[in-house]
Amino acid sequence: MKTLWHHCHVASMANGAYSIIEDAAIVTDGAHIVWIGPRAEVPDQGDINTVDLNGAWVTPGLIDCHTHTVFGGNRSGEFEQRLQGVSYADIAAAGGGIASTVRATRAASEEELFASAQRRLLQLLKDGVTTVEIKSGYGLDLASERKMLRVGRRLGEQLPVTVRNTCLAAHALPPEYKDRADDYIAHICSDMLPALAAENLVDAVDAFCEYLAFSTEQVEQVFITAGQLGLPVKLHAEQLSSLHGSSLAARYQALSADHLEFMTEEDAIAMAAAGTVAVLLPGAFYFLRETQLPPMDALRKHGVKIAIATDLNPGTSPGLSLRLMLNMACTLFRMTPEEALAGATTHAARALGMVDTHGSLEAGKVADFVAWNIERPADLAYWLGGDLEKRVVRHGVESTF
Repeated sequence: MKTLWHHCHVASMANGAYSIIEDAAIVTDGAHIVWIGPRAEVPDQGDINTVDLNGAWVTPGLIDCHTHTVFGGNRSGEFEQRLQGVSYADIAAAGGGIASTVRATRAASEEELFASAQRRLLQLLKDGVTTVEIKSGYGLDLASERKMLRVGRRLGEQLPVTVRNTCLAAHALPPEYKDRADDYIAHICSDMLPALAAENLVDAVDAFCEYLAFSTEQVEQVFITAGQLGLPVKLHAEQLSSLHGSSLAARYQALSADHLEFMTEEDAIAMAAAGTVAVLLPGAFYFLRETQLPPMDALRKHGVKIAIATDLNPGTSPGLSLRLMLNMACTLFRMTPEEALAGATTHAARALGMVDTHGSLEAGKVADFVAWNIERPADLAYWLGGDLEKRVVRHGVESTF
């Protein structure tokens, strides 16, 4: 049965711009949009359900294209320690940092991980998110990475959200491979990725290219294996130093390179040529009190698509609101509200390899949208916190939380 959603204004985000349709209507048939345009021009649909949106502004469902939603434990105590003057190095030496999350994640049952991740994910959904990427990377052994990815799949099956699973086994060096990074990368390539891909648990492969994680040479081995398995790649790159990981990502036609505070103009040129999306993570920038801004001028100059995400994780960005990240992208990175909204819709969809079906409101695309009780689209990046009144529609069906 078709549904006519009317009495609304639409920011369709087609081509990465507001692309506003005043006094609009949307016709959906099941999970897809079959027509969108001015209400006065709606073609005859015969027998059809109608939904009055009461003058709301309709945008695509928000897409959080970089999260680490599934993890065990809690690191708020470390946050408090750092604010009391304890260095991150001292915390790590005492067994804290990512090592503490790895221990907690390995120790947690699948049910425990699902329950905690579900609580976090529901906060994103209530904020207008309809699609989310979830990375592994806190297991760092086959059994634990499998457990995390299984939880990601279950979240997508049991909640009204589309989940893309990314394997981030090359996130950090596990304790059992201390001082043997090459051996761990070989294990990922020969054992972990083939097994997880065979179980249909992986939609993309990521790695952390940084002086405190893995070198470009090691990351390249992961990319080669992902390509042999038919999986697209992504990369944490240039967050803390310039290793030109983003250029490496571009050489392998990566969907995205993420963080990018220390990327160069040459990296931006390479990403633009490859169509690799720049995913900026203002929550981590804020939480870590970073001062090196991503090179916004170079990204704009060379036409690199810019996405925005929460980077939801226990250590450096415990962010539960993608809408708050839109504000941070504007205030910290000097993006416009229009650029920020495009970064959480159409460009985020591109960063997940989903731009043909998601991220903008167009005929033929999936009917994921949010009807916001706001005065103008810029309000989404303007209001700090709170729960803006809204109606969330996913696959043509209104969600309830």
